[in-house]
Amino acid sequence: MPSLLALSRSVPELSNWELLLRLAVAAGLGAALGLERELRDHEAGMRTNLLVCLGSAIFTVMSAYGFEDFLRSGDAVVRADPTRIAAQIVTGIGFLGAGAIIRDGLNVRGLTTAANMWVVAALGIACGAGYYAAALLGAGITLAALWPLRVAADRTVDRWRRDVPRIVLDARPEAVEGILDELHRRKLTVEQLSVERQGEQSHLVFRLDRADPKLAASLSELDGVIGASWGG
Repeated sequence: MPSLLALSRSVPELSNWELLLRLAVAAGLGAALGLERELRDHEAGMRTNLLVCLGSAIFTVMSAYGFEDFLRSGDAVVRADPTRIAAQIVTGIGFLGAGAIIRDGLNVRGLTTAANMWVVAALGIACGAGYYAAALLGAGITLAALWPLRVAADRTVDRWRRDVPRIVLDARPEAVEGILDELHRRKLTVEQLSVERQGEQSHLVFRLDRADPKLAASLSELDGVIGASWGG
């Protein structure tokens, strides 16, 4: 049976300066990732990401170092899992990320913001555990995915999408069934259906597998369709 002195030496400790460093790094990385979201006018901005990263770090520190007095009490060896509390962050951040996902008509927005918050929580756990290399490298890769990779995608994928035939409709919701029936009659496949807003107006955008020069005129005659035009 180990003595109380031997047991106290085996309990991990964390100095105040090391604690401050871990929390400061977590707050800085969360703020950096949140700033990118803030500049692009997304819901979860700098303060939200900072708090998520900082909170994850605090939970991790508490899980690993917050029960020293309990571990030192008594003569018996007390076994504790330092990841028990931190593991629940993965579950908890799912609920917070779900709140950032918004259904806007036929589109779903906020998936990247939710994923960003998930990564921010992981960075906070790494900072709380003192694994600075993983936190810094992860933050750098995430920033690259949010900024340079997005620019590259805009210049490649979006340019390719602009070359895909698409029909833009100003139509009421009840006209959708008739529109789909007309597309089916012409044996046109809908690759993607979305809603685009221009000011206060919303337009249905159908991306098709091929163009049909007579389609716009045919759809304009349907009930509930105010206007139809081809968009590049």
